[in-house]
Amino acid sequence: MLPAKVKNLWRLLHCRRVMDFTSLTRKAYHSRLVLGIETSCDDTGAAVLDETGTILGESLYSQNEVHLRTGGIIPTVAQQLHRESIEVVVHEALERSGVTPSQLSAVATTVKPGLALSLGIGLAFSQKFVRKHNILFIPIHHMEAHALTIRMLQPVPFPFLVLLVSGGHSLLAVARGIDDFLLLGYMLDEAPGDTLDKVARRLSLTKHPDCSTLSGGQAIELLARSGDRRKFPFRTPMGRIYDCCFSFAGLRSQITMSIIKKEAEEGIEQGTLLSCVNDIAAGTQHTVAVHLAKRTHRAILFCKENGLLPSDNPILVVSGGVASNQYICKALTVITEKTGLRLLCPPPRFCTDNGVMIAWNGIERLKEGRGILSPSEDVCYEPK
Repeated sequence: MLPAKVKNLWRLLHCRRVMDFTSLTRKAYHSRLVLGIETSCDDTGAAVLDETGTILGESLYSQNEVHLRTGGIIPTVAQQLHRESIEVVVHEALERSGVTPSQLSAVATTVKPGLALSLGIGLAFSQKFVRKHNILFIPIHHMEAHALTIRMLQPVPFPFLVLLVSGGHSLLAVARGIDDFLLLGYMLDEAPGDTLDKVARRLSLTKHPDCSTLSGGQAIELLARSGDRRKFPFRTPMGRIYDCCFSFAGLRSQITMSIIKKEAEEGIEQGTLLSCVNDIAAGTQHTVAVHLAKRTHRAILFCKENGLLPSDNPILVVSGGVASNQYICKALTVITEKTGLRLLCPPPRFCTDNGVMIAWNGIERLKEGRGILSPSEDVCYEPK
């Protein structure tokens, strides 16, 4: 059974009333062209989609190389890079789409959750844009967008189970509608992507010749392919806690202690590459995958016991940046094959943050008339 503190409803956006804006809404429902803008963390993304999910134009600026040099995301640096690139990114997306601002039905923008300074740049730009061009505005919940991306690629009916795993979040929920999510499990401390990044940083993987331009999670996955996970059998978190929540902070402590021990054995200082980095990477990745798989298995059993998923063709959707890790996806495939679910995952380029998923969430909301605001209405971003 789930603990009492697990919320029954994943509260998304507080503003859900349908607005009647005469000429604005007539234009919106006639053409349904949406510009999506994403600035929740360290990627500046924009895309224009039509109501079928066709990507008419897209642009994405990644800050990854900058943050690799600084040893992690510095919010003020991310904010400045968003400020410098957002106008160019939006202009490129519009230019590639052949769509003018006057032809847009709405602008959809991430307003939560994320880094406050990053969210603020996207929201400020968007509100100025919609007021200048008199366009409807749709505030977007970042995790809702990840959950619904699969519906842009293929017809996935509600309800379905969704596992969202990224650098900032991990959660399990039953998606019952475009803004109706039954929360089953959530992260208690740090996210899996954050754990992988921090382990990679502690191992100084940017100094590895094959990993200098890769994110932490990508470096761990690459090195793990040639590593032996059995040499570092880390303990799976929360083995005696029977719910669907996630915890990775304790695992990271285990890994850090192992790294310190190996540094002492090899007589090297922190910042020097260990000879066993591939094995540590393999052990780390495996334990993260097992933890995710075990909690997802519990969620599937809970859904089956309570009739939360259809008996015919139940689906597990996995999305978010960590979903691009093929080893983790294989571990989840073992669980879905055992329990009779079908595993669906967007291609890697749609798993990481991008403007396409935000625009698609806007299309979904526009079709159902949910959370649509006038250009003059004030909106606040919410980091958490």
